[in-house]
Amino acid sequence: MPPSKKASAKSTLTDPDLELIASLAEILNDTGLSEIELDRKGTKFRVAKQVTAVASIASAPPAPVVHAHAAPVHEAPAAPAKASGDHPGTVKSPMVGTVYMAPSPGAANFIEIGSTVKEGQTLLIIEAMKTMNQIHAPRSGKVTAIYVENGHPVEYGEPLVAIE
Repeated sequence: MPPSKKASAKSTLTDPDLELIASLAEILNDTGLSEIELDRKGTKFRVAKQVTAVASIASAPPAPVVHAHAAPVHEAPAAPAKASGDHPGTVKSPMVGTVYMAPSPGAANFIEIGSTVKEGQTLLIIEAMKTMNQIHAPRSGKVTAIYVENGHPVEYGEPLVAIE
């Protein structure tokens, strides 16, 4: 927003709550987040951008991603499976952020398709506002699908992995 419009918009706000909402909206624009929520003295403030999604129609559901342990460098990684979220073992994102499948660049992924995980084991990391949040397995089982790609954004409630 140009400085003149920004200054005039702020000067018309007299209510501290409106000023707070305006500053939350500015944070959304500056950080590229799609929504932000704040609980202040028992009053919740939620500011969200409208996100337009483009859907593609497929004739058959795609198969889950199979990650090879020693894939040649020149091959492009396979796309993740389309998540329906209907699977009872689906682990959903508890926040908006960026997914990282490994603890650091170049390190082995936390999980692969077919991996056996124990309850509480780290499945992946979601970075939100410069904070690395480990996402843990809610139960023990076998990873049957990975719905997200390393380094890509996720939304709140978006399916991440399926554990049977």
